[in-house]
Amino acid sequence: MKAIYLGIFSLALWSCQGPESPVEKDPLHLNAQDLGAPQDSLLFAKGGAQIDFTLPITEAGRYEVKLKASSSDSAQIWIEDYIHNPDGRTYNITGNMLAQADGSPLGIVGSPLDTGKHAMRLHVSGGKAQIESLSFKLIKKLQKTPAIHEQSMEGEEWDLVWSDEFEGSGLPDSTKWSYNIGNWGWGNNEPQYYTEGRLENARQENGNLIIEARKNDQGQAWTSARLTTQGKHAFTYGRIEFRAKVPVGRGTWAAGWLLGDAYRDELSWPYCGEIDVLECVGFEINDSTGLGKNHATCHTRAYYFKQGNQIGSEIEVDSMNTKFHTYAVEWYPDRIEGYLDGEHYYTYDKNANELEWPFDKPQNIILNLAVGGGWGGAQGIDPQWEKHQYILDYVRVYQRKGAE
Repeated sequence: MKAIYLGIFSLALWSCQGPESPVEKDPLHLNAQDLGAPQDSLLFAKGGAQIDFTLPITEAGRYEVKLKASSSDSAQIWIEDYIHNPDGRTYNITGNMLAQADGSPLGIVGSPLDTGKHAMRLHVSGGKAQIESLSFKLIKKLQKTPAIHEQSMEGEEWDLVWSDEFEGSGLPDSTKWSYNIGNWGWGNNEPQYYTEGRLENARQENGNLIIEARKNDQGQAWTSARLTTQGKHAFTYGRIEFRAKVPVGRGTWAAGWLLGDAYRDELSWPYCGEIDVLECVGFEINDSTGLGKNHATCHTRAYYFKQGNQIGSEIEVDSMNTKFHTYAVEWYPDRIEGYLDGEHYYTYDKNANELEWPFDKPQNIILNLAVGGGWGGAQGIDPQWEKHQYILDYVRVYQRKGAE
């Protein structure tokens, strides 16, 4: 393996993405020589090749990765980040990019990168490839979250402190929600492209929020939406409720969850913590009756699914797609409890240290509908479906207070 260090590039900002998401005018560009090729030559790499390089990132955010390469035998190329991480993890930040015989440029959108020097590795598998260039362009700068809400958990009564009732029309409320965008795989090999500000994928309608996944849309296998309060609001403690209907259909993966506001890129997880409140996959839901399962789980560095020891629980839910159900957690300073329509079925109470309990720090709320991926697509994607809808009646955050 050949290690290459890339010098600091001159960067500037532009604003075509809007005031909340300034982007870098010039991408970080690597030619074949930067990756180890002889002067004035392409980089020839066979299946199994690994090419190491270091990339300096000066702005945290979501990046577009573009690869110019060709292959006569369908070589797949992907980028691994943090190759020397102490946990022995493999951080695939692009998914597999299939090189074409004609050298058509390949692109992945939304790869998360924090500031600093990134030790990366370009992998080639399945065939031989000729690599001409690789570039990283900031398309959405990370926005700090200005409003941090810490809820009291003392008292006998619940008091509503934040909500979205989705009573408007058109796009979701931009004072409460921003968007995660792209198709980089989301750490789970998911195929959907999450769009931003597109009514077809996320809209308020008849007092509900509709997140819609659409097949063969906008040149993508699937489009959908992933809304987050990051950059707007973050929460510590409280009762968090999602009242929702989830779609049936093998391959769907609907979620209402919380992710640590400290998340910057894949190295942040699971240290930043994750609380899954509503998580349903279509292959567990009966298409005719809507009977299925909801999963509540907490992921921390001590307990998370990629090392197979996550602490979670599940509960059967009837008519998941035709009736609204209330999915909730009560998040205390020493435990997290899960509820379905008021029924307690889950407790996470591991809090000996920060590896078990990162939940004394703020979390963002996320709403998304994936199609496929490591869990949602574990039994494939049913080809009969052209679209799916995840419908939310409200999202609410409560704190406890004393009786008046």
